[in-house]
Amino acid sequence: MAHYAYLKNNVVVDVIVGKDETETINGLDTETYYAQGTDCTVKRTSYNGRIRYNFASIGHTYDPEANAFIAPDPECHPQRLLNIDTYQWNCSNADHAAEI
Repeated sequence: MAHYAYLKNNVVVDVIVGKDETETINGLDTETYYAQGTDCTVKRTSYNGRIRYNFASIGHTYDPEANAFIAPDPECHPQRLLNIDTYQWNCSNADHAAEI
């Protein structure tokens, strides 16, 4: 069992449970298969963060350059710090962070 995020303009609009990415469906890789017939891009996501850093949820963004799902900015820090090692917002520590 695997999870897949449906993206519109790199924003997650839905997350589903599907087949493992090691399987093909009708000769297609799973991301291509699940995107068929939609106007979405589909990317695999995982609860343990081994794929694309963070589990995707509706409203998260996908950064194609970092290949990472990022939660919405919590606006907890005036400099908007994002930890570039984990792609999670850091409200208390500026180490390993980049201004957005």
